[in-house]
Amino acid sequence: MRQWDSESGREIQRCDLKCGQQVLYEQPASFLSKPYRMKGPKWIGVAFEDTTNAEVIYHLFDQAVRSDAAQGYTVVLHNPATQGTVVYADTPLAPSDKAFPAIGENIPPKIYEMRKLYVCKDWSFPEKCENFYRQGKFMEDYEDDAPWSGEFKRYFPTYHDLNVRQLRGYFTWRTQVRKGTFPPVATSLAYIYVYELLNGIGTSSPEESLRKMKEFETGFLDAGQGDAGMRKNLHRWMLEFAVLHGLPPEEARRYTDPALLEQDLSLGILQNPEEASDEQVFSAVCVFAGPKLAESPVVKKGGAQGIHLFASVWRHARKTCTSDGKDGFTACFGEPKARPWNPLSNAVYWKKTPSEDIEYQLDACRSYHCRDGEWWEEKYATLYLGKERFCALFHETDRRLRKHMKTGHYLREKPEEEWAGPLVEAVLEAERTAALEAAKPKITIDPAQLEKIRMDALLTRDSLLTEEELAEVSDEENTLFSKEEPQPEPEEISPNVSAADSVLPGLDGSYLHLLHVLLQGGSPEPILQAHKWMPSVVADAINEAFFEEIGDSVLACDGETIHVVEEYREDILGLLGGISG
Repeated sequence: MRQWDSESGREIQRCDLKCGQQVLYEQPASFLSKPYRMKGPKWIGVAFEDTTNAEVIYHLFDQAVRSDAAQGYTVVLHNPATQGTVVYADTPLAPSDKAFPAIGENIPPKIYEMRKLYVCKDWSFPEKCENFYRQGKFMEDYEDDAPWSGEFKRYFPTYHDLNVRQLRGYFTWRTQVRKGTFPPVATSLAYIYVYELLNGIGTSSPEESLRKMKEFETGFLDAGQGDAGMRKNLHRWMLEFAVLHGLPPEEARRYTDPALLEQDLSLGILQNPEEASDEQVFSAVCVFAGPKLAESPVVKKGGAQGIHLFASVWRHARKTCTSDGKDGFTACFGEPKARPWNPLSNAVYWKKTPSEDIEYQLDACRSYHCRDGEWWEEKYATLYLGKERFCALFHETDRRLRKHMKTGHYLREKPEEEWAGPLVEAVLEAERTAALEAAKPKITIDPAQLEKIRMDALLTRDSLLTEEELAEVSDEENTLFSKEEPQPEPEEISPNVSAADSVLPGLDGSYLHLLHVLLQGGSPEPILQAHKWMPSVVADAINEAFFEEIGDSVLACDGETIHVVEEYREDILGLLGGISG
């Protein structure tokens, strides 16, 4: 059945199973509850969510099918005796493989005492965990030498589920594991060892428990032993164990689902794009906009410039508010939500005392909080990740950038993405302005430095002249200054520019005048010297202005001279509407 959850804003899938409500106490889990639609003690409810354990559901489904099998009775109304008497010969029976030792069989005293520690009151799962912890601490240092290699499979296995031979076999295997070897063993027995580490049985600190879990992964799972889901369970427990015990976040992140960690890292970059490089911002964008964006011709042909433009669009969109007052990031990804978190809920784990109040920041977008013994996880809801608004923004960005850079393979315009156009155009306009500003020659004059140079020159001159020469120089200077008259300002070269200069608003009149001289076959040297321009800077500025329309450099410069690229002469004249002499 499907149900809309107004709190989380998403659709939840649920079902009811007829397998008996006792499983709620035997196998408590966050995804198991009282039935949603059915009534009676034989029904339970199952929620299909991120934490749902598929193996547990399969087991409960099989149990439900078996419990619902057809039942009945056969009533014999008449059964006449058969004629004669049948005599059956005795059949020798093979000795049974006893599950439990016979009376008088040798039981290690430690195991005997351990089994007496089991206390049964309500058969609940917490009681099962408490018994496991009590017995495990009692057997913490026990060693044995009675190997057992049989088959054993049980959900949430504990010592109480094993007979004496299996117990001795497990403790024999554990003895070898503690010495650094990991011989083959039934997977359920290996789970008991992991449960011991989670409960601090056989370790002196949380750090040692985590270290031994790593050794178990290397020695047991990497050797091909265990079932398919064991590594996933182990990593989940290692993360939750690290959070519960306040171990360093960088250690906990090693066991976080890589996909979730990548999402969190990318969200953190998109939250603060000004603090990240263009490459980092673009990679984060691709995580949510889809892998096709990285294959765009804007990036394939434009390289670093294309990546820079994509990153600049997000930086601008991030600071732009929507009509409802949300910034670009919140409009796309929402806000973090806090939800109940049940660490180690799918493991045999006993917490002796409630957790203290804790604030644990796993990364920039995911944190854990404990309040009055209740744990909460705060993160961005999965519903918002990769939201349509974000994808629409970068589809329109890709479309406009392909057109701007003339890459070919243009995309079809979508009317519903029209809102993103002004954001992209604002970035392109800012890039044009910055390019023109960068092309202008930068001359910095320090008056104090000029005065120092003048004084140094006077001192040098005076040191080289005799007294008579100094007197003559002084008289000449006095005469010069007395006759000095204001000099007329140098005549400014006025460009002969037609009205067609509106086609290229990026060029000022002086640049257009120089271009006019070049098209007429004249020398640009007087203009360059009058304005103290560098030839290469002028050529780059004019080429940048024409690149949008022509797509190539229209002027060539060897560092000393500038000349028009002949194949584009007609294109230049066409854009300017012709140039009169």
